[in-house]
Amino acid sequence: MAAQCCCCKAPGAEAAPARPPPEPPPALDVASASSAQLFRLRHLQLGLELRPEARELAGCLVLELCALRPAPRALVLDAHPALRLHSAAFRRAPAAAAAEPPCAFAFAAAGPGPAPPPPLPAFPEAPGAEPDCCPLAFRVDPFTDYGSSLTVTLPPELQAHQPFQVILRYTSTDAPAIWWLDPELTYGNAKPFVFTQGHSVCNRSFFPCFDTPAVKCTYSAVVKAPSGVQVLMSATQSTYVEEEGVYRFHMEHPVPAYLVALVAGDLQPADIGPRYDIVFLPPSFPIVAMENPCLTFIISSILESDEFLVIDVIHEVAHSWFGNAVTNATWEEMWLSEGLATYAQRRITTETYGAAFTCLETAFRLDALHRQMKLLGEDSPVSKLQVKLEPGVNPSHLMNLFTYEKGYCFVYYLSQLCGDPQRFDDFLRAYVEKYKFTSVVAQDLLDSFLSFFPELKEQSVDCRAGLEFERWLNATGPPLAEPDLSQGSSLTRPVEALFQLWTAEPLDQAAASASAIDISKWRTFQTALFLDRLLDGSPLPQEVVMRLSKCYSSLLDSMNAEIRIRWLQIVVRNDYYPDLHRVRRFLESQVWPPSPGPAPTASPSRPGIREDGWCPGGGGRHAASGLALGTHTRWEGRPCPPEVKAGSRVWRSRHTGSCARGQSSPRTVAAGVSEGPGLQPPRPAHLSPFTAPEPKLPGDEASAEGPQRWGLRGLRQCDRRPGWLGWQAGPGKARGHSVPTSPDVPHVHHPAVRGPLHRRPQVLRPGGVLPDPGPASPQPAQDHPADPVPGPGPWRRAQRGTRRCRSRLGGGPRSTGPAARGRGPRCRHFSQGRQRVCLALTSQTPRLCLL
Repeated sequence: MAAQCCCCKAPGAEAAPARPPPEPPPALDVASASSAQLFRLRHLQLGLELRPEARELAGCLVLELCALRPAPRALVLDAHPALRLHSAAFRRAPAAAAAEPPCAFAFAAAGPGPAPPPPLPAFPEAPGAEPDCCPLAFRVDPFTDYGSSLTVTLPPELQAHQPFQVILRYTSTDAPAIWWLDPELTYGNAKPFVFTQGHSVCNRSFFPCFDTPAVKCTYSAVVKAPSGVQVLMSATQSTYVEEEGVYRFHMEHPVPAYLVALVAGDLQPADIGPRYDIVFLPPSFPIVAMENPCLTFIISSILESDEFLVIDVIHEVAHSWFGNAVTNATWEEMWLSEGLATYAQRRITTETYGAAFTCLETAFRLDALHRQMKLLGEDSPVSKLQVKLEPGVNPSHLMNLFTYEKGYCFVYYLSQLCGDPQRFDDFLRAYVEKYKFTSVVAQDLLDSFLSFFPELKEQSVDCRAGLEFERWLNATGPPLAEPDLSQGSSLTRPVEALFQLWTAEPLDQAAASASAIDISKWRTFQTALFLDRLLDGSPLPQEVVMRLSKCYSSLLDSMNAEIRIRWLQIVVRNDYYPDLHRVRRFLESQVWPPSPGPAPTASPSRPGIREDGWCPGGGGRHAASGLALGTHTRWEGRPCPPEVKAGSRVWRSRHTGSCARGQSSPRTVAAGVSEGPGLQPPRPAHLSPFTAPEPKLPGDEASAEGPQRWGLRGLRQCDRRPGWLGWQAGPGKARGHSVPTSPDVPHVHHPAVRGPLHRRPQVLRPGGVLPDPGPASPQPAQDHPADPVPGPGPWRRAQRGTRRCRSRLGGGPRSTGPAARGRGPRCRHFSQGRQRVCLALTSQTPRLCLL
């Protein structure tokens, strides 16, 4: 028997159902412009047509609603400038709406000429009845940097609790939630590929919605895709109708809008279990993993590391209970999803792999938490569990390691209060059963905990001095209590001992003792923890780095990306030039296959080096540093092949104000981006130049082409007068300083480069790094919550303001800056291995950072 919507009744139910009891209004979400508090969303239906050649999604949305008060004047939904609304209509739903089957959708045939219109809904009308649809007026207004508000006028005679439908037809182009890949960027090299990423507030560019976790509903979808393209969605039921060439999906459980996900392409299946799909996405996926219901997305490069893969898969499965079934009602309390999911993940690994392994992984993550705390400061407001989200701030900026690890420590503390992990497991089951398919706030969890353990309530455990529940939620700084990790000492003690040896005196004796320890038999988390400790102690004496390289470099080169990237950070952070070629090789290993660049012009003084200071045919390597700047990576196993023509829409960093789970989407870049040619004067040929009409500074000399903004990860070449290094801070704003310049070395710097606290722009020079001597103020920075590696985080914005830019290699004008993307810090990176890599330069030395 087919599953029915939660708002549906079986055939034969009475025609006039009893009025449902009043529901509590959704929690106020300052990140949503919608009027969700005035309506009850019962169900939504999507008719979607994928148009990969135009990188466009055409959609028809049918919202099934009830007004909670009589005569609402308008319905306000979250939308995005990427959405173009074609029409809005109103339809009275039948009283027995449960008996009405889902509507069908008519898709227009594609042909020459203009693009066909969005799908049309087809409702099953009763015999002899006339269609009861009427057009509605609507308008789109600015809301925040990451979205718009869509206001749809409603008929004045609408009564409270009267079911009705709103039909919206739209197209979505260049949406931050929708990532398009050309066939050439896929492993099969034959079919296009597309996936969506809605967390936290990106799905408002996928379809108009109540884009808040406080509102949940069931949904169904009909998707038409090009021939040979398989489609999956985060739904409990799916079918393919061959005669119609469409996929049908139905999610029978209520979910928030951000969990509606889609992926389509030439997917190769592998059975892992019933009703649960795991899709390994290309390295361009902006986060490690995403817990869409029944459809977990995981970055493919994590397959290199068994331990990290196991942890991340278990964590996403744990979100089936905490995050999907029971959801935080506001983005200010994301720890309710992440902290509980982390606790559940570690309970599972404890039962499966033992307490020692879980303690090792926890120690590794808590180390990263304290590292992030040093960057942010103990009084940082984002270190609270209940963070105050200011209007206009993208909620993704609140996602950090405190959400995960401080939230975990609080849940672990609650489990210790009851004294028995099994009893606490029973409480979690009761909590999920009580609140499943709803959204909650922290007080719901704590009230349920004290009700489940009345003896603890009598003891007033919520008011213990120094450990009050209120203080856990609202105090800044580290967790009030951390778990006992002594059961993992058998794995962490060797790490501490080896680190102490390498930092002890005399070095010869210590190095000899350290060399006798075989780290090839260590777990991945042990090796990663050891390298993190070395990186924390950097810069190290050059002799220590030399001995480390001699002892471990070849061995670490054969390990997974999690290990290699940490070792390469040590190499770059300590200016150890003999091993910088390994950085280049590591970056080049992410390119398939590198092709030789144009014939270089050799420098007489430096054989094999071009006169502009860059090595030929190697993805932009500089002779002085050996670093590869802007090397592109594989997509779905392979990057853009050499035959892709200039002007094809390949890839771009498309920041939308998201940060910890920093969303991006494709953009036009030069075809050479994945060919790996050498950099050509006056700029790298394999980086996409975007010219931005920015005012010149006083005394600047006008260049022939104007300032260049390189589309791949924001690298910028100074096009100003000799001796001037400008850092663009926005339209009409710049700051810089004079340094001696060499005519044969391009001045390349990264707009997000800062010092130890990400304070200062830095410049890569043949002799090292020149720090900005000007005054600096601390800037918040965050590490990736799912992969805590030392270094600056991906959500600092070095460029503010709104500017218009146009790609020279195809594509129309683009809006950048907070008004078009998202507010808050930002920097650009490029994908590598399991996560994203950028060349970040600290105030002392260059540093390669995994984000």
